Amino acid sequence: MTATAILIRDRTDWTGVTTVVAAGVVAAMQVGKGLIAGPLLQSDLGLDLSALGWITSVFAIVGVVGGMAAGAFVTAAGDRCLLGIGMALLALGSFAGAASPAFTLLLVSRIVEGFGFLLVVVAGPAILMRLVTQERRDVVFALWSCFMPAGMAIAMLTGPAFADWQAIWWSNGLLTLASLASIFLAVSPSRQASRVSTRFRDDAAETLTSRGPVLLFVLFSLYSLMSFTLSSFLPILLIERLQVSLGTVGLLSAVITLVNVFGNLAAGHLLSRGFARGRLVASAALLTGVSGLWIFLSPSGGHLILALCILFSAIGGLIPATLISSVPLLSPRPALAPMTMGLLMQGSNFGQLVGPVAVGTAIEHYGWASGAVFIGAGAVLCIALAPTLERTLRESRSER
Repeated sequence: MTATAILIRDRTDWTGVTTVVAAGVVAAMQVGKGLIAGPLLQSDLGLDLSALGWITSVFAIVGVVGGMAAGAFVTAAGDRCLLGIGMALLALGSFAGAASPAFTLLLVSRIVEGFGFLLVVVAGPAILMRLVTQERRDVVFALWSCFMPAGMAIAMLTGPAFADWQAIWWSNGLLTLASLASIFLAVSPSRQASRVSTRFRDDAAETLTSRGPVLLFVLFSLYSLMSFTLSSFLPILLIERLQVSLGTVGLLSAVITLVNVFGNLAAGHLLSRGFARGRLVASAALLTGVSGLWIFLSPSGGHLILALCILFSAIGGLIPATLISSVPLLSPRPALAPMTMGLLMQGSNFGQLVGPVAVGTAIEHYGWASGAVFIGAGAVLCIALAPTLERTLRESRSER
């Protein structure tokens, strides 16, 4: 039996951690490929902007509907098994999408990918919780929280290298299969026997009536609302303010997305040194709020707007890393951690689904300045809820 096939309690299994985080990055690439392939899909399949929106938003819809249920499946089938199923669904959906001659079949394949993505983002943290020591948990969960910006940035940077959208789908399917194989080679199975949960309703009720999980849901919804208020319209904003080409906008958007990783990693470093989680959320919300307001309200352009967008993304990365690493601390009991993570992901997808629609409608009717309302409101609410987060964490620690 290899070292990675044994559940090691006294040290972190970095091989397993790296493999799980890599799987998350590959899963996030499946979201990003829909964005970067938009013009190719539009010209090849004759899709309008509404249809293109469904190609990416279907992931958020699946996440909003099935987050907590995915957490229950992790307990029922086992975390490594569910991660493998998730990656298999991503590969199946990608291959089916590449062979789809029409929009309807492509959309069905994206729904399959959406379910796979949801299983990956819920099962991944469940595996990490048993692969790391308590001392390394904040650092490792900060690393995990990088999967979304890293995967999206990689997809945006590599997408233009392909001649057609089908090639993007085929290559991503092959990459997902390689990641699936690495999971079963490098990630140790759980010692805890999988069990079929017959108490889903009770477990869901306990999670939804506990202050900690609901607080994480609300805070992540607010962060997602602020983040997607900017990112959804970033290319258009940069073209109008910086007067750059579409190709340059793609590169700048990828860089702005990627710097979010530094915020995630910085959060892990600060938390491991004892920085208060509530204070970290409040500080990050304040800085992102100020920079976001400046972006939408200031008439200036050029390098100042670009610098503010980079600052917004980098500082904003402090929030998801802090919230994700708080899941083990705020779950009603350890067995409900996957369901709590599922609820948190529902918050993430709720903000991602509602934000762009609401902001887009507001901008269309009232101009760019209306985007500041959403960022300002999200930042104020995050700051207001930060003391409650800190108080809930203290109460949770005293009970344990």
